[in-house]
This record gives sequence, structure tokens and C-alpha cells, in this order.
Amino acid sequence: MTQWPLVVGVDGSGPSLLAVDWAVDEAARHKMPLRLVHASLWEGSEGTFSPVGERPSARVSAEHIVASAAERAHRRNPQIKVSTAILPEEAAHVLLREGDSASLLVTGSRGRGELKGLLLGSVGLAVAARAHCPVAVVRGDTAGLAGAHERILLGAGDPGTSGEAVDFAFREAEARGCVLDVVRAWRCPAYETTDHPASAGGPERQHEEEASLLLDELLRDAMAAHPGVRVRRATVEGPASKVLVLRSAAADLVIVGARRHQGRFGLQLGRASHTLLHHAQCPVAVVPHDPGGRPVGGQETWV
Repeated sequence: MTQWPLVVGVDGSGPSLLAVDWAVDEAARHKMPLRLVHASLWEGSEGTFSPVGERPSARVSAEHIVASAAERAHRRNPQIKVSTAILPEEAAHVLLREGDSASLLVTGSRGRGELKGLLLGSVGLAVAARAHCPVAVVRGDTAGLAGAHERILLGAGDPGTSGEAVDFAFREAEARGCVLDVVRAWRCPAYETTDHPASAGGPERQHEEEASLLLDELLRDAMAAHPGVRVRRATVEGPASKVLVLRSAAADLVIVGARRHQGRFGLQLGRASHTLLHHAQCPVAVVPHDPGGRPVGGQETWV
């Protein structure tokens, strides 16, 4: 049985080179082959302007980008099997198609030529929102990128729609031998606190208990299947996006689920995932819910 590779989008930019480094380490942990993909429109943009017998300059540039990325990957870990591809298409389209036969898609936080002030590039955003496989956007500070915290953060969604994210998180924690922090954010509507003053059995306590019960249900099977994973669970009052961004500062990877429905197109990211992709202080993995085979299109719901 052929193992699906870990696919990395490369364009020669600094963020994409960081993504290559991260992907090499990830491939080594999971014993996966690595595929480096560069999307280029050189055939349509410059091919007609090159002298007869010479390759288009954009093609030469693309070959240099891919060769440099492959050499970088080999230097980081010579044991990883690396393949490469140069495809004359638009980047997001190429990566989304590659995701149909990938274990994981990896992108940098910004692409070549995008403004430095951008928090997340357009390609990374489109891929994270629409891919049929898990997507990791490599971003964050030095400690998070290096895995120095030795902990992974999972944003706990609703049972029944977050199984893939939970499985991904447990496999990741097991491969890294690190702690898995699982957080369920909850909020008490203002009208409930107004109508029911705080007490031992007040509405806040009820919401917190419901969040705890949801965590029990969500984690039960995965904890049984991965008894060696150290799990720390928490229920926290507040907006999920704010809670997870703050906690990402002490994590090496933050994982959230994405629920997608067939027939829906465009950027379909929930608030928590969207905020993390722009502001997390470590790499972010978005794992799509798969209700019956890899879905097409999608909308996400989280917490």
C-alpha cells in the first residue's frame, strides 16, 4: 500500500523555507515521504518571449527554487524520501488538487511577492479553508517552530463533528512524545447572568459542567486508543478564538477541526480558525471533518 506524502508548497520565500524545515521534521516523525510542489504560470507568461532553444527564465527560476528546497530538506534530514514537482498553474489550485492524495498539506504564512504586513497570505488562507486533507500553516515564534514547548494544543469542537481533529491531535502528540492540552471554551449569555444571579448552581456553573461533559465524550475513544498520550484538559470561559491564541504562545502546534458541507464554495473558515491562522504564535493545523469520504467544498463550525 502506497503511503500518501506530506506535501509542501514552495516558492523560494522565507516563510516557505521555514515550512520546508517544519515539514521535514514532521515527515520524519510519521515516517512519511515528502513532496515539494512549486506552482508557476511560466508557460503562459514568458514562454513566447524566450529565444529559440532556450528555456523560459521563469522555468529556470522555478527549477532553482525547487532544487534549493530539495537540497535544504536533504541537509536537514538525509533519510527522508523527497520528490518534487513544478506545475504551470495557480498555486492555490495546485495545492488543493495535491491535497486529494496527501496526508498533510503544509504552507508558509505568506507567499513570495505578498506584502510583508500581511498576517497570512492568500494561498495559505484559501488552502486552509478548502482542502480535503489536514492543512498546516507554519507560523509563530522561534520556540513554537522549534517544538521547544513540548506540548500540542487542541481546540475541542463538538462530539460527532471533531473526530478527525481529535485523532490527528493524539497521533501528533504520540509521535512527538509530548503533552496534549485539550481546551473547550464556553460562554454564558449575558441575559442568563442577569436573570439568574451568580450562585453555586448558577448558569455559569451549568455551562462549565456541560463543557466538561462534552470533553469527556469527545476524548473517550481516543484516550483509550492512545493510552500513552499525556492529556491535560481544561474548560475555559471566553471566546474560543481569544482563548486559543493566548494559549498558542505555550504550544508547538495548535489544532482545530473544520466542518465542511458538499456544494458550498469559497472561503469557509469559522472565527476561531481564521483568527488562529492570522495570530497564533505557533504553527496551526486545520483538520476537516469527513462525514463520509473526503468532502468537497465546506463550511466550518467550531466550539
